[in-house]
Amino acid sequence: MHDIRQKETPLAQNFTLKSLLYFAFPTMLMMLFMGFYTFVDTVFVARFVDTNALSALNIVCPVINLLVGVGTMLATGGSAIVARKMGAGESVRASQDFTLIICAGGLLGVLLAVLGIVFIDRIVWALGASNVLFPYCREYLFVLLLFTPASILQVLFQNLLVTAGRPELGMALGVSAGITNILLDYVFMVPLQMGIKGTALGTGIGYLIPTIAGVWFFGQQKGSLYFRKPVLDSSVLVKSCTNGFSEMVSQAATAVTTFLFNGTMLALLGEDGVAAITILIYTQFLLSSLYIGFSMGVAPVLSYHYGKQDWEQLKSVFSLSMRFVLFASVIVFVIAFWFGPSLVQIFSAKGTSLYEIAQNGFSMFSISFLFCGLNIFISAAFTALSNGKLSACLSFLRTFGLITVLLFILPHFWGVIGVWLAVPVAELLTMLVAVIFLVQNRERYYYA
Repeated sequence: MHDIRQKETPLAQNFTLKSLLYFAFPTMLMMLFMGFYTFVDTVFVARFVDTNALSALNIVCPVINLLVGVGTMLATGGSAIVARKMGAGESVRASQDFTLIICAGGLLGVLLAVLGIVFIDRIVWALGASNVLFPYCREYLFVLLLFTPASILQVLFQNLLVTAGRPELGMALGVSAGITNILLDYVFMVPLQMGIKGTALGTGIGYLIPTIAGVWFFGQQKGSLYFRKPVLDSSVLVKSCTNGFSEMVSQAATAVTTFLFNGTMLALLGEDGVAAITILIYTQFLLSSLYIGFSMGVAPVLSYHYGKQDWEQLKSVFSLSMRFVLFASVIVFVIAFWFGPSLVQIFSAKGTSLYEIAQNGFSMFSISFLFCGLNIFISAAFTALSNGKLSACLSFLRTFGLITVLLFILPHFWGVIGVWLAVPVAELLTMLVAVIFLVQNRERYYYA
């Protein structure tokens, strides 16, 4: 049985550091590229529209966080269920559950799009848009909401392609979507002069590429995972949501903290303050995408060996992953610290008010990269091991619980400096909790 499974899926191989990085590399590259084209989106808005449009991106960002959170929750939670059943030799049921999760994601996307468009004005005002920023926010959000089903499905397909043992295809789709997004952004915003609506349209069309390709690929009925008539088992959806809830918590918490960041900076420094925090948040996504991609790439491997009860390989993969994440954390911190001013200058010319605000913040904000990689991986690992509670707890702490408290306390004593320090301090404290969780559960999951 072991030999048959190994032929069916690359998840069954005995991983070394080289082969693990080789397996995770396509997903890492895909996430890095997603971070890059999101970064380029923001630069285009800053350079080809204006600072108010840049601020508007961050005002509506909480809605985008929630939509991504829904897709990521279903994707990561569902991936753990599907990979575990594949590891246990239940290939037919794995495909049936996979199909059910995809169908649920598409239907949920349609529902959220309709609700978002109906209540769009109330949503934008509730997010704290000023009279100046409201038209920018509404125009951008309306277009993006039209592509909500594709947004959720592309997240599902890119995650589940890794589970199907085809991370290189997920990478190709992610890169293709990113290139399309960048090219269309330029066309819509520069020659066609569509403003902020152009970047939303380019992003939405980019979502369609992985969605259409995913439907085609999994409809071929080849390999270890493909569309089958689903079993209408609500427990699969419930378990997918509860197991992947940490990712939803992470995105929802990011939405709330982004709202709090926007309100605090708007009060302290006005629209330029919101634009500055926008630069840091989008740059953070670019630099942390390495950890996110690696964790996404490794998670199905952990789920597979956990389902197979191959404790030796589970321990080996976990150990290799921890060493890589610690090494990568130091490298990313050095890059962020030394090249932070150059990254900020891409958005705004040196000497401008926006540049000075963002550059001062980046020198302190970059400390967070020493800790966030470990937090992201450990949270993803607990999800892969079907412990959504611990994963959700870590996600809650690093993206909402601690940051919210720190945003209320630190700016009161240190003003804007307190805003910049909130994220690094939250990541450090979360890392201490993550280490405690690892020690407490080492005998339960056999990763150490």
